[in-house]
Amino acid sequence: MGAVEFRDLRADDLPALGWAGSPTHLRSVAAELERAARGEVDYLAGVVTDGGDGLVRAVGAVDHRATPGRGALFQLVVHPDHRSQGLGTALVGALEQRVRNRGNREAYLEVEVDNPRALALYERLGYRRGGVRTSSWTAERADGTTYLHRTRCRVLTRGLD
Repeated sequence: MGAVEFRDLRADDLPALGWAGSPTHLRSVAAELERAARGEVDYLAGVVTDGGDGLVRAVGAVDHRATPGRGALFQLVVHPDHRSQGLGTALVGALEQRVRNRGNREAYLEVEVDNPRALALYERLGYRRGGVRTSSWTAERADGTTYLHRTRCRVLTRGLD
């Protein structure tokens, strides 16, 4: 994988992000971009610049309002063809920098308990396990119908220098 540039995700990126989730998920990303315009969230796009096709290959956000003094990382995803190449690590680092830029010194995130690859990545990056909580969000079935997805998530926290 070549060099990666992180920039703010834009609404015109959304049509090419079908790999990142269902239409329902992409509508939630669009809503987060509205929050980003108000300064509540930073939503980043990772683009492979050296030898890449110029398309977004990683996305993720940090919510600056969820918990005062801390940044809440969420909706992190890397294109399937670019996983296990360091892009997830770079994405987390770029999001953590946005947390630092706001003067905060701690980041946290949730990961589904049945996602061991993501959990291993976050722990390698210095995130420490906290409690487990039930989280939910609107998800979409293959036939386009939506439902409330409930799952158990591990809360992970990392102090930032």
